[in-house]
Amino acid sequence: MAVMKSESVGVLLLNLGGPESLEAVEPFLYNLFSDREIIQLPGGPLLQKPFARLIAKVRGPKVRENYRSIGGGSPILELTRRQASALERALNGSEESASTRFHVGVAMRYWHPDSAEALAEMRDLGVRRIVALTLYPQYSSATTGSSLSALARTVTSVFPDEGFHWTAIDRYPEEPEYLEALTDTVVEALDALPAAERSETVILFSAHGLPVRFIQAGDPYVEEIARTRTGVLRLLEQRGRRHPWKMGYQSRTGPVRWIGPYTDQVIEELARAGTRSVLVVPLAFVSDHIETLYEIDLLFGGLARRLGIPGFHRTRMLNDTPRFMAALAGLVRSHLAQQPATSDDDPELAALR
Repeated sequence: MAVMKSESVGVLLLNLGGPESLEAVEPFLYNLFSDREIIQLPGGPLLQKPFARLIAKVRGPKVRENYRSIGGGSPILELTRRQASALERALNGSEESASTRFHVGVAMRYWHPDSAEALAEMRDLGVRRIVALTLYPQYSSATTGSSLSALARTVTSVFPDEGFHWTAIDRYPEEPEYLEALTDTVVEALDALPAAERSETVILFSAHGLPVRFIQAGDPYVEEIARTRTGVLRLLEQRGRRHPWKMGYQSRTGPVRWIGPYTDQVIEELARAGTRSVLVVPLAFVSDHIETLYEIDLLFGGLARRLGIPGFHRTRMLNDTPRFMAALAGLVRSHLAQQPATSDDDPELAALR
């Protein structure tokens, strides 16, 4: 009886990245501000990197203090690697994977391991087919788009032959299991509150902000954030949970106009209205990092308490929880079943190259 040869499939989890130490803060900022696709510094392309180096030098000390306050570095790489390990176990432990061996790796946009390092690791494992899986559930050209562009630019140098193919899962704002996993975190946080406080808690959804120019250019991010929020609210209602809610956007920087309302301004409005308890639900993030541990917990939490909101809470992040891992595994299996084993005919990916 012939034995079927096992196919190796790589899955690359795409994330932003973050400095794992205080010494890495300035180089990380330089990489971030060097990306002209999302931040167009003055002087044109030729001066982008000199300006990026200057900004990293100027902003470095303050940003280092922010990272010092959460333990001296970002946990995002460790958490993303944990997600990769859990997803690999989930994919290889299913009946559908009997003829397929999955290898799950990590590709960070502005830190290590970057696209070239992640692809080289896959190549050394003998992988000839890769699925790029964003860890941004809602698509934006500033996050997933930039990561896919970097991956596309790198592919041909690591895999110069025609026997390698890749495709991408670039969004999943309404994937049912993802929405269930996110709703679990809200219910869990509400249940942990005293009954009297729970009854008056306002849910504050907060997502990473985006310069308005992206939305004006047709970026679907705000629309997809709304779809995720609507899905969570629907599931909460099905579970008998009805709470007033607000929406805010955080992490704005620089002189350009950003989408709003801003999360800190929403907190101020809630305080003026006499709100006593707020539960922040981070959207667009799936793991703990500087925006949750510092900006929400420390900055927004401190602001809320100063303004007279004694109950300020945040839902836990999805990280590598089983339900979220099941959601990602389901996305990969469905994608492989529906997509041809080549990205050459995909006009969207071809355009990235």
